[in-house]
Amino acid sequence: MIIKAFGAAKTVTGSCFSIESGKDKILVDCGMFQGSKDITAKNYEDFPFSPKKYSALLLTHAHLDHCGRIPKLARQGFSGKIYATPSTKQISEIVLLDSAKINKHDTELENKRRIRLGLAPRNPIYTEDDVRGSMKLFKTASYHKLIKVTENITAKFYDAGHILGSCIVEVSVKEKGSEKIIIFSGDIGQMNTPLIKDTEHLTKADYVFIESTYGNTKHPPITERKQKLLDIILETYNRGGKVLIPSFAVERTQELLHDLNELIEKNMLPKIKVFVDTPMGIKVTEVFKSHYEHYNEATKSLIKSGDNPFSFPGLEYTPKVSDSMKLNKMNDPCIIIAGSGMCTGGRIKHHIKHNAWNPRNTILFVGYQAQGTLGYHIKRGEKIIRLLGTQVAVKAKVESIDSFSAHADYPELINWLRYYKPRPKKIFIVHGEEHQMLPFARRIKEKLGIKTKIPEFGEEIAV
Repeated sequence: MIIKAFGAAKTVTGSCFSIESGKDKILVDCGMFQGSKDITAKNYEDFPFSPKKYSALLLTHAHLDHCGRIPKLARQGFSGKIYATPSTKQISEIVLLDSAKINKHDTELENKRRIRLGLAPRNPIYTEDDVRGSMKLFKTASYHKLIKVTENITAKFYDAGHILGSCIVEVSVKEKGSEKIIIFSGDIGQMNTPLIKDTEHLTKADYVFIESTYGNTKHPPITERKQKLLDIILETYNRGGKVLIPSFAVERTQELLHDLNELIEKNMLPKIKVFVDTPMGIKVTEVFKSHYEHYNEATKSLIKSGDNPFSFPGLEYTPKVSDSMKLNKMNDPCIIIAGSGMCTGGRIKHHIKHNAWNPRNTILFVGYQAQGTLGYHIKRGEKIIRLLGTQVAVKAKVESIDSFSAHADYPELINWLRYYKPRPKKIFIVHGEEHQMLPFARRIKEKLGIKTKIPEFGEEIAV
C-alpha cells in the first residue's frame, strides 16, 4: 500500500491524501491551500494525480482547507463517491458556494492586473455550477457506521470534536491476506469546548496521520477566555470603539455567540449591539440549529431550558450588503463578527479598511492565522497593510484569544495518542508548519516512544 500527501505536508492547509492498494485508489480530503501567494498558487495548478483514477473520497470536515478543491476535482474527472457526515455535507455546500463566489470576484480583479502586464487571463478555480455538480457525489454516513469503500477497503468515522460533523477517519485495508488500519486525524478539537462533544479516543491503529497545527503550543485554559473576551470588549467600549472579530463562519462564530449570550444574560456587558456580518456564518448557524445531536450535554440542557445561544438581546444578523455597509458609518460602540477568519476575503476586509486607522477600535483574533494571510500580518504587529487596493494604517489595538482555537494543543494531541494500545508502528505528522512539527515529533518520541515521520509533498510512503 502506498500513501502520498498531496497537501498539508509541512504546511497547515491543502489537506489531501492518496491511498493506493492494488487497483484501489481513494482520497482522504481535497482541501484548498491558504496563505501566501506562493502557497495559494497551488490551487490553480493541475492535480499531481489523475482524478479519474480515484473511486472514492473520505471527507474529514467542511473547513475550506479540507474540502475546498472538491469541485475542481470533480471538474477534472473524479466521479466517485464522497463520504461525509450529514452536517459536513450541509456545511460543505455552503462553504464551497461561498468560495466559488469569492474566487470569481478575486479572479476578475487579478485578470485586470494581468491584462495590464500583458499576461494571459486566469480562469476561476471552479464555479458555482461546479460546486452543485460535485455535491451530487456526496453520500452521507453516520459516526461508527461501517462504510464499504471498495472490495478491500472499509472506513469508519469518529467524532473529532473540531467542528460540527468533523471526523477522524479510520481506514482498514485488506492486502495480501492481512489487514492494516490507518488513522487520519483530520483536525482534532480542544476538549471541554462550550458547544460540541469532545474528541473520541481510538485505541487501535497500525499507522496514524496526525495534525500538528499547535504541535509546539500550549493553549491558555479555555476557562479564562470568557474573562479575556469580557475585558477586551469593556476596554474598547470605554474608549468608544468597535470590536472587530475576524471569525471563521463554521464553529468559531457559533462559539463566540454562545459566550456573548452568557455574558449578556449575566449582565456583565453594557448595552451593546452585536452584529453577525457574515452571510456564510448566518447560514451555518442555521445548520447548527438543526443538529443538536452533536452538542455536549451542557449545551443540550441550555437549549431544553429555552435558552437559545444564537439569539439574545442586541444580536443582529446582517445578510445584506447594504446592512453591512451601514456598520462602517456607525459611531456607537459595537461588536462586529465577520468573515473570513484569516482576513483573506469576505466583509472583514472592508471593516478593517474603514476602522483599522482608529485607535479607539480593537481587532480581535480568535483563530489560527496562516503565514502570508492578511490576518497574520496584522496579528504580528505590522502598522501599514495593503488592503483592497490601498495602504491602510493599523492604529487600532490588536488582541488575540488563542484559547478560542478549534485545534487541540500539544498536550491534548499527546494524550490522544496515548490511548492507542499497542502503540502504532509509526506516526506521520501533517497539517503543520515545521516550527510546530519538529518539536511535536520530539515529544512523541520522548513521551510515547513511537517513531515519527514528517512527509514531503508527494512523497511515496509504503506501509
